[in-house]
Amino acid sequence: MFARVVVCQSKAGRSQQVGNKIGNEALPILQKQPGFVDFLTLSDKTDPERLVCISFWTLREDFERYNRKHYYTIADTLQPLLESPVTQETFEVNASTAHGIAVGKAT
Repeated sequence: MFARVVVCQSKAGRSQQVGNKIGNEALPILQKQPGFVDFLTLSDKTDPERLVCISFWTLREDFERYNRKHYYTIADTLQPLLESPVTQETFEVNASTAHGIAVGKAT
């Protein structure tokens, strides 16, 4: 399993709008993608304009396909609300109680 972490910094007072766009526009697209497992949106208590989104995927190829087909369209719709371009990183999930993955057993 793989996780994609996307961090965005909204313009002052726009984090709610960014969160709404993610929930209303990005999440429905994600949920239709092959290999999509789960999605989390985290807010930063020390910086309320910073959002961290984590999507979980069964295979690297699944999120790479999503990235090619949909990611940049979604990022472009968010851009007017953001202070700077989003950053993204990809990780292999080594353990997850929510997804039943034991340490060292991720595939």
